[in-house]
Parts: sequence; C-alpha cells; structure tokens
Amino acid sequence: MIQALKSFIDRTTMYRLVLYYLLALFSAALLFSIVGILPYSSDTLLWSALVLLVSAWLSNEFFAWVFEAVPNIESVFITPLILVLILPPVAFADMSGTTALAAIAAWAMASKYLFAIGKKHLFNPAAFAVALSSLLLGVSATWWVAGNIPLLPFILVGGIMVVHKLRKPDVVLAFGATVVLVVAFTSLSPVSGVLNMFAHSALFFFAFVMLTEPLTMPPTRMPRIAYGILVGVLFAPATHIGSFYFSPEFALVAGNLFSYFVSPKGRFMLSLVERRPLANGIYEYLFHSDRPMLFKPGQYLEWTLGAVPLDNRGNRRFFTIASAPEDPFVALGVRFYDSPSAFKRTLAALPVGGGISVASIAGDFTMPADTKKKLAFIAGGIGVTPFASMARHTIATGEPRDAILLYSCKAAAEIAYQDIFANAARMGWRTVYALSNETQPPPGTRKGFIDAELIKREVPDYVERSFYISGPPGMVDAMKKMLLTLGVSRFNIKTDFFPGLA
Repeated sequence: MIQALKSFIDRTTMYRLVLYYLLALFSAALLFSIVGILPYSSDTLLWSALVLLVSAWLSNEFFAWVFEAVPNIESVFITPLILVLILPPVAFADMSGTTALAAIAAWAMASKYLFAIGKKHLFNPAAFAVALSSLLLGVSATWWVAGNIPLLPFILVGGIMVVHKLRKPDVVLAFGATVVLVVAFTSLSPVSGVLNMFAHSALFFFAFVMLTEPLTMPPTRMPRIAYGILVGVLFAPATHIGSFYFSPEFALVAGNLFSYFVSPKGRFMLSLVERRPLANGIYEYLFHSDRPMLFKPGQYLEWTLGAVPLDNRGNRRFFTIASAPEDPFVALGVRFYDSPSAFKRTLAALPVGGGISVASIAGDFTMPADTKKKLAFIAGGIGVTPFASMARHTIATGEPRDAILLYSCKAAAEIAYQDIFANAARMGWRTVYALSNETQPPPGTRKGFIDAELIKREVPDYVERSFYISGPPGMVDAMKKMLLTLGVSRFNIKTDFFPGLA
C-alpha cells in the first residue's frame, strides 16, 4: 500500500498533486456539510466554488490574451479551490457576497499578470487577493477548512504527500517551529496555546498548500529557511505593527516580497534552435533565451508549454538544465517513453523557432565552490542531465575536478552524453557505465547494477568523497541507504530526482 502510494506521488506532477489534494478536501467538506458536521450547506459550498471557478477562468483567459502569456492550466483550478476553502461561503441569493467572490477570484488571477516583474508573478495569487479584499471589501478569510477538526486528517495526509513530492521539508519545518516558539512565548498558557493552534488555526493548510508554492518561495535552501522563519513570525497571532495585526495572507504576501529580493528574477522565453538524438528514446533540445540566464550547474527550471492537450498531468514540468552557464544555448535532455504525456507529445512536435516559457531557477544540487573537493556522482537513466551540465561547466572553465561518475543504464544504446563525459576526462573526470540488461557489455562498460561492490571497486576512497545522486526516486532512496550503510556521512550525500514518467 505504502509503495503504491509513493509510486502514485512520484508519477504525478506537483501541481496536479496539489489539485487532487484540494479536490479531496473540498469533496470531504461537501460530505460533512451534507451530514451536518460542518456549519455550511452543500448548496452554498457548490455555489461559491462555481462562482470562483468561472471568474478565475474568465479572468485568466482575458489576462493571458492581453499579455500574450502562456497560461498555466492547473492554476486556473488551484487558486479558486484554495479560495473556496478559506473564504466564507455565500448563498445563491446573496448577490453582494457572490459579487465579492467573483471579484476576489478575478483579483487573484490578475495579480499573476499585473504584479509581475520579468513575466514572473510576485505574490501567491490567493493570498494577495484575500489580503486585498480585506482592505477594500471588508471580506476576510476565515480559513474555515483549517478550523474544523473533522477535516484535519485530510489536511495532514494530503499535506504530507505534497511535502514528500516537493522534497523541501525545510521550509515547512522552519515555518512550523517558528510559529510554535512565538505562540509558546506569547501565550499565557503556552501548552494550551500551541495545542489550540494545531487544532483550530490555519497552520497546516497554510504550510502545505500556500507557503510551498514554488514560484513564490526562494529556490535554494538557506533563503528558503529564512523565508519560512519570516512568515512564521508574522503568521503567529500576536505579531503586529502598531494596531495592525498580521493575518496569514498578509504574512505570506510579506514573505513573497522577501522571496523576490533573494531569488532569480523573471521568466524567460526560449525558442527552439535544434533537437538532436542522444540515445534510444532520449533527445536534447537546444534553445535560445530571450535574455541572459544566470544559473549554477545542476539547477532546474519550471518549463511551461502552451497549447498542450488536456490530460491528467498538465502543461508544466520541472526539468534540470543540461547545458552549462557558459554555453550560448539552454539545453534540455528528455527521455520519451512508449506512452508519453500530452506535454511530451507537444514537445516532440515543437518546430524550430517554437517557444517555451521557463521560470524558477532553483535547486541546491550544485558542485561545491572548492574545486579540490573530491566528488562522486551516481546517475540513473535520464537523471544524468545535471551531471552533463556539471561536466560542460568543468570543460568550459578549465578547472580540473576529481570526479567519478557511476552511470546506470539498461543498455549501451541508452547512454546519453557519452561524448561530453569523454571530453571531461581530460579535466579529471572518470566515468563508469553500469549496464543492467547487457549480457555482453561493450568495452569500457560494466555488467550489472550500481551496488556496494561496484562502489568499493571503482571508488576506493568513497568515504572521503561527496556523493551526488540523481535519478528515479526509488533509485535515489536505495543509493542513499546503501551509501549510509557503507559509512558515508549523510552530510556528504546530496540527492536529486526526476518526478516520474512525464
């Protein structure tokens, strides 16, 4: 059961998982309202959801047309679902309440286009719209989904799934720990104050759904932790400036501003220059960027394609950059499976000159600044792309690295970037290819999987090295456990992963 659940999470895109989570919460709320557990009628919940969804969709279509932007399919549903779960529901006959909900949904979608710098929005759309409505309309969020005990198990289970998918528990832990400390120090009864906050505040829903939005939180670890701490301080009920007390939405808006100042700026428009085969089922796309892109080898981007047919995975993906910062192009290495998603079918048909939108340069899966540090890389399948970026960077800078790459594939025909790694050999790189399905592996390769014996044989000084692991989540987890068993310090292990079969 646990493995099946993990497989589902790994094979579902992050935004689609959040969408499923919100739909499950709304469905549970509907059921509880029908049986009388919640103080709202199912009619008011359904009417509020309909108003918010229609207004968000129409507004998004309008602003995407005006700004000639590539719309994100899931956000049209995610934002209104968040709003319906935190705003007080209204009845069909309540025209002023209905109008307010429609305005709030429109403001949320408009914020992505009007409050955007370099085509990247600054604020979490739902938080911005609710903060604005409290100031202009006097309609504030009640966060009712988080204040009802029967819904708490759904919030916790789904939220843990989202955090597992993101692989960024640091921001949630930093936020949660900060809130607990502030509440404990400012409450007359610290224990009851903290327990009441856990049971009846917006803490968990806010942390799992809104705090973790990738586009509006810092992309690297230390700024992300600082962001969690800042929002946690402002989120605590006692935090105020003069007579102004921060609500959750104002805390997040303030955190989004901090995130903007410590994060890479803007969205980039890429145009396809060339598509070339690398190996069986693996292709590299070379793009020209509309402006210089600053990133570190090993980091990733959020890639958004327009005109993707509707399927259950959406039109956004997170892919590692395969090129080096010094290259005149931005490279994307992609594996195509037998039944590709609509996203990959659209990508496969992208003509030369065709465009794709990218943003959110992020990730800590980067080489240390100290070029004398001994490194060991473990790659599984298309998880080799960050190492291609690192190898290209090493060649471009001319700075030698003591690096050993253990690269696992099923067959020799599936090896990608072999020419890049061969060129990196003169800069101190050594590559070992482990082929699991080859009965007679070609010269220069090894038969079998990457296991403890292979590591001991090919990396005899493994205890002295920093290990980087990239590949499918199951493979990454297995390799990390094996290294820990071998005595490698957990502080010398960095992990990356690609989220399933896209």
